[in-house]
Amino acid sequence: MTFRYPDGDETILEHFNLKVPRGTNVAIVGETGAGKSTLVNLVCRFFEPTEGRILIDGRDARERSQLWLHSNIGYVLQTPHLFSGTIRDNLRYGAPDATDEEIMEALKTVSADGIVARSEKGLDTEVGEGGDLLSTGEKQLLSFARAILCDPKILVLDEATSSIDTFTEQVIQNAIGKVIEGRTTFMIAHRLSTVRGADVILVVKGGRIIESGTHRELLAKRGCYHGLWTRQYEAEATEAAFKVLSGREATE
Repeated sequence: MTFRYPDGDETILEHFNLKVPRGTNVAIVGETGAGKSTLVNLVCRFFEPTEGRILIDGRDARERSQLWLHSNIGYVLQTPHLFSGTIRDNLRYGAPDATDEEIMEALKTVSADGIVARSEKGLDTEVGEGGDLLSTGEKQLLSFARAILCDPKILVLDEATSSIDTFTEQVIQNAIGKVIEGRTTFMIAHRLSTVRGADVILVVKGGRIIESGTHRELLAKRGCYHGLWTRQYEAEATEAAFKVLSGREATE
């Protein structure tokens, strides 16, 4: 598969070939601009390949209806987006026939039921234009619940925890562990510690897969992934030490 944006000449993905068995948890990592988000946007059919095909269960994705795609592919993007309307309206976007009980079950699965409990109008609470009446963390939790409400076969998480606070990130990470079982999952993450348990990790650079394997296998290769992991680990250790030092100074 090859992809170029319609208004550009630059090839983002070139001769990209990947076969993913059903139920596999795939993590995609790499530097900014490597082609990670483009890949999942193609899976979701936000774009079409310039050359080649995307097959889902052996059938060209372009032959699938939009209804089928909404029912079988759940996605949570880096920047959560809600529509004007109520919490109920937003969660029913991909599952219009969902009952209130099913909606609440999805909310509980991702620990988002507290948002409804805190709201006087419950599921009838208005979220505002683009969800601007909610915090970023609340919007992300609701978009995650919306993604799993339709019980999708394929789940796409595009840096779904990058724009939220540490506590909410841990809540979502716990939820991810519950909902990916039995589903084919594509997970893009900047923080490598969140994908170390993936069945396979793909390292993408310049629109190509340059390394693939489990976390342990890739570290043993001491290649690009090893470099990414080492730099991130050192940066996080430095940040943690700085926070501890700052906390001590504040109490002195």
